[in-house]
Amino acid sequence: MTGDALRTLPVGDNALLVELDSGEAAEALHAELLRRRAAGTLPPVREIVPAARTVLLDGVPDPQSLAALLTTWAIPPLEAGAHETVEIAVRYDGPDLAEVAALWQVSREEAVRIHSSAEFRVAFCGFAPGFGYLTGLPERYAVPRRATPRTSVPAGSVALAGPYTGVYPRSSPGGWQLIGSTDAALWDPHREPAALLSPGTRVRFVERAAR
Repeated sequence: MTGDALRTLPVGDNALLVELDSGEAAEALHAELLRRRAAGTLPPVREIVPAARTVLLDGVPDPQSLAALLTTWAIPPLEAGAHETVEIAVRYDGPDLAEVAALWQVSREEAVRIHSSAEFRVAFCGFAPGFGYLTGLPERYAVPRRATPRTSVPAGSVALAGPYTGVYPRSSPGGWQLIGSTDAALWDPHREPAALLSPGTRVRFVERAAR
């Protein structure tokens, strides 16, 4: 990955923000950074934090040298099966499922099949502890956020917005399209690790009969 595909910006004295042209490129860079750190070939970096189209490298003794190094890398595409796969049982009973199916121009049953047959990957986390932004649906299935957000979305709601799927770890306001629900604990402070999902984790949603 060279040239305009990767841009680096200093953040303070000891951090570097890497901007990329797409979410896929950011995911690929994040995976390569983790691979090189595990192999002991990455210069000292305390934290690696992916986002939609950026990766923040914090705790970098020499950001300028690392920035120069990054521009020389050839970043391989993401490898299928490179991380563990977490299965999340879902009841496809969300109040917006029919609307999503209509946007996709398919039946409710076909919308469920499309979503449950995809393999997702946690691109990055944010919004609330345990909330992962999952990619994996083809671009044609991106859906808009709701025009009017809900004041309260139940914990465990499986939702879509733009190219992402997410699961609300706790009740909160939200404007995503709700297509289902799960009993999986996305965030448990008494568990190690507390978050069920972390960047790079593969995820499959498994249909479960409605209550």
